[in-house]
Order: sequence, then C-alpha cells, then structure tokens
Amino acid sequence: MRHPDWDAVSRAVSDAYFPHRLVPLVASSPAVSPGVSALHLGPLRIVRINWGADVAVHSKHPGAIGINIPLRGELETRIRGRLVVSTQGFATVNPADTPADITRWPRACTVLGVKIDRDFVQRELWRVTGRADAVIPDQIDLRRPAAASWFRLLTSIADQPVDDVLLTNPHMAQGLASSLTDGFLLAAIPDEAEGRYAVRPRIVTRVIDAIHAEPDRLWTAAEMADVAGVSVRRLQEGFRIHLGKTPRECLTEIRLAGVRAELASGSARSVTDVALKWGFTHFGRFAATFRQRYGVPPSSLLQ
Repeated sequence: MRHPDWDAVSRAVSDAYFPHRLVPLVASSPAVSPGVSALHLGPLRIVRINWGADVAVHSKHPGAIGINIPLRGELETRIRGRLVVSTQGFATVNPADTPADITRWPRACTVLGVKIDRDFVQRELWRVTGRADAVIPDQIDLRRPAAASWFRLLTSIADQPVDDVLLTNPHMAQGLASSLTDGFLLAAIPDEAEGRYAVRPRIVTRVIDAIHAEPDRLWTAAEMADVAGVSVRRLQEGFRIHLGKTPRECLTEIRLAGVRAELASGSARSVTDVALKWGFTHFGRFAATFRQRYGVPPSSLLQ
C-alpha cells in the first residue's frame, strides 16, 4: 500500500478496538502496510495492530480498559500526566473512560491489545480480590511469574485460528473471557493475588456473582445464604474469613462501585436513575455513603 487511506484504517481499528484520533507523524513511505485483526469473546476482545508508519493516537477508552502489549518495538503513552514507556516484556494498561495519548507508536511496533468491558472487569475484580477499590497499575511487568502465565494463555488463544464453534457458543466465549480477565487481574495486582484474596470458597463467589446479576434486588441475609446453600451464620463466617467484611458491607461496596463507574462513564442522565438501578432507594443516605467512600458527592461525577 503506497498511500494508505488513513481514515479507512482508523475506522477499521476503531471498530475492532477503541474509537480514537489518529495523527500520522511522518510522510508515508512506499512500504507502508497497516494491519489489524480481532477476536471477539463477549466482553473481551483480542486485537493485533500495526500502523505501518509512525503515528500518534488519542483515545478516551470509553466503557472498557485497554491493555497494549508491544510484541516488538516501543510504545510511549501518557496517562493522567504520567509517561508510560513499554517495550517487549511489558504491558501498558489504559483505564476505562480516561483520556490517554500514545505520543509515539512507531512503525516497527506491533501491539497485541486486549479490550475488556469496564463492568466485566469490576465484577471479576470482586471475584479475584474481594475488593472494589483494588488499584490496577498503568504498567505490568510480563516477566513476573503470574503475568508470564497470563501472557502465555493470551498468546495461545490469539495465535490459534478462529474456531466457528467458539464464535457461535457464547458460553465458551464467556468462559475464555473470564479466564483471561481473572489471569490479568492476578498478574496486575500481585500483592492481592499472593495473599488471602487469591482463592475463595464457592459460597462467597456465588453470592458476589448473584449480587452483580441483580444489584437492585432487596437482598436479605437469608436470601444470600440461600444462594450460597449454607446457613446465614456460615455465610457470614465465610465472608469474614476470606474478605474481612460482612455480606451486607460487600453488597454496599459493589453497589457504590457500580454507581461510580456508571456516573464516570458519561452515559448517565441523572444520579437518581443510576442509584435506583444499583439498588439504592434512600437517596440522602446513599449520597452520604458515596461521599464518605469516595470523598466527593455523586453529582460531581455526573457533571
């Protein structure tokens, strides 16, 4: 391709990965040959991108996190004012709904990218760490054992021919998405992964999954225990031992995290609508709890 249609190339990458603003940094050479491929696994996508020329890219990563792994070359990204430079063996993590500038994506740099829906990450974060406020860093060292294991799984899936059965079977796709997301979180948050949050009993994960599925349900301790298939006392003991919290405290944290993520996404019309969606019916108490948790009123995120 002697003179690429950058608009068409940019649209193809936007459809496969994230909407963005593309700026070629140098005049195209006769050898320019951009390429993009993608594998969709429900809430997760795996892409491979090479622009074929030096470019700059700006994206706000709406609704999903983006993990960029240079397979060759070097990637420079500015996230929240911090410059993150990743080479082979490192991954840059772009937070959801946060502007990021790839100041230099060189011609030689091929990136394996992973896009994971924000809400799916939040749900799996609870499954892996039992916390809604665990911090995912801007960069991951893929040479660490947990990260290396995740990267091997990722590349094994990305390098296989696309299977029609996989594409038409949502359960298989969802299972792979969960495995890849959990592996990423274990790699990104090693302190939690190596501690007491790494493995939790089924009674805890069953309840957390049920809360995520129906956050607005008027959950009682007895209903949670029914989901787990144990007594209320056994459920409370399991949460205390493995999460250090009561089931009710976890329910509130999941709801608050869901409200915060949705307000920050820019898609919400009102705080009241979002609060109701996540199960809060007493708005004065909700606003006070939200401010105590995050240090700002919920309306500030909506604005």
